[in-house]
Amino acid sequence: MTAAIWTDGVPVQGLGLMRLTDDGWGDSDRDPATLVQVALDEGVTLLDTAEMYGNEDIVGRALGSHRDQITLCSKFGVYRGDSGRHDDWYVRADPATVRTAVDGSLGRLGVDHLDLYYLHHRSEETPIEETVEAMAELKQAGKIRALGLSNVTLEDIRRAHAVHPIAAVQEQWSLTQRGVEDYLPTLAELGIALVAHSPMGHGVLNQNADGELAHELSRIASELGVGAGQVALAWVHQCARQTQGTVIPLPGTSSVSHLRANVAASRIELGDVDIRRLTAAV
Repeated sequence: MTAAIWTDGVPVQGLGLMRLTDDGWGDSDRDPATLVQVALDEGVTLLDTAEMYGNEDIVGRALGSHRDQITLCSKFGVYRGDSGRHDDWYVRADPATVRTAVDGSLGRLGVDHLDLYYLHHRSEETPIEETVEAMAELKQAGKIRALGLSNVTLEDIRRAHAVHPIAAVQEQWSLTQRGVEDYLPTLAELGIALVAHSPMGHGVLNQNADGELAHELSRIASELGVGAGQVALAWVHQCARQTQGTVIPLPGTSSVSHLRANVAASRIELGDVDIRRLTAAV
């Protein structure tokens, strides 16, 4: 799996692009093309978007001439309802949707293949075996290089992997969202990478943590001369290095300065006592 996707080795960290918008062009800190260039300069080569985010065309323009240097990932299957409300969405994961969705993503991104293509959310209607069979057909056709799953159960993962090898599972892992830790033994057993999105709790751990956790983040950040969010991200990196499998933290940002801070966080070394106190503070 690793050799098939990351020919130069597993990336230490990825870049989530959910919030990338057209408003950033020309802004020195939020210009999409600059963001991609700086990501590459900093060694961040895994870029992640989704059909649902509505920005694949922006990502495509931002890639410019760098396509061959990037592990490009997108997702399909989650669609907004007519109301426009944040909580109004539904899942389509039938084979016909798989085939049409990938062509739409490729067209908007302006590329001929995706390196990693995820089912964005499990379906209650379509058996995951049918979805994965259709995704495997995309791989045979050269439209994708590897299959991924997101927002799924352990049973889903095993059933899907029995149909076709799954390269990566994307789930949240942060100080305040620990459920995916139950997945780690199975992912390691099956040789599936965990792509750990929102390692700073969708930004909450930057400055809005509560109680004992906020105290510990602030204390360690002050001692190290870094931000609280960097400490939270460093916690995920350090815990990931202690697992038997492959874990790639995926902090998201549309800011060049935040990107650089996130990369710096991957190099922070927390002491064992700090790790235990952060873990206990939750």
